[in-house]
Amino acid sequence: MFSLTHKTAVITGAGSGIGKAIAVLFAKQGAHVEVLDLNLDQATQVVSEITAAGGSARAVACDISKTESVTAALSGVRRVDILVNNAGIAHIGTAATTSDEDLDRLYNVNVKGLHHCTHSVLAGMVEQGGGVILNMCSIAAMMGLAERYAYSMTKGAVLMMTYSIAKDFIAQGIRCNCICPARVHTPFVDGYLAKTYPGQEAEMFAKLSAAQPIGRMAKPDEIAALALYLCSDEASFVTGSAYPIDGGAVNLR
Repeated sequence: MFSLTHKTAVITGAGSGIGKAIAVLFAKQGAHVEVLDLNLDQATQVVSEITAAGGSARAVACDISKTESVTAALSGVRRVDILVNNAGIAHIGTAATTSDEDLDRLYNVNVKGLHHCTHSVLAGMVEQGGGVILNMCSIAAMMGLAERYAYSMTKGAVLMMTYSIAKDFIAQGIRCNCICPARVHTPFVDGYLAKTYPGQEAEMFAKLSAAQPIGRMAKPDEIAALALYLCSDEASFVTGSAYPIDGGAVNLR
């Protein structure tokens, strides 16, 4: 089950965190993985890990906020069976503290970036008779989170983009879904704690972990496992859906 043999998967933001976990798992399941990331060194390290384990992958530098960068990154890919729009950035602030520059920065990556990548693969997917698009959303699109004004706005857009893509291309055999994680323990979290709470990292990590009803953060591998299901043929009846993977955050608070 969940074999991706003979399939090519393009994964954005795959140089670390959730994207890396998805890339490694997809390669393990037989896919050739295009590892796209703004940081080419990190993408190359992921590819080295994949190839050392016997998998197939290629590292590509890509700034998804720029359409020309996406076009160049995908120019050497003959066929895209799976696109995982994972790359994104965060922001902390309210409507009162969020600047125009903050809004533009998040919109350019989290919304336009997703559009650039999706737009680049759709024609090929239509021509080949189908494909899978998986968007990384957030529980921020489903519930109010304190001081996540701009971030929540962009993830709300991702949710609606998912529904629109699924609706518009269902007849062409293209499935589109999104995953809505709660807090996930990634290098971003560790970096945020070190920068914001120096000397209090362990205390704040425990506090953030306890904010989920289940009592801990998710692991990147757990998000990757759900991504694998949704991108596999076993999920061939699933489209236009948003999947919370949240330790009970949405419904058990």
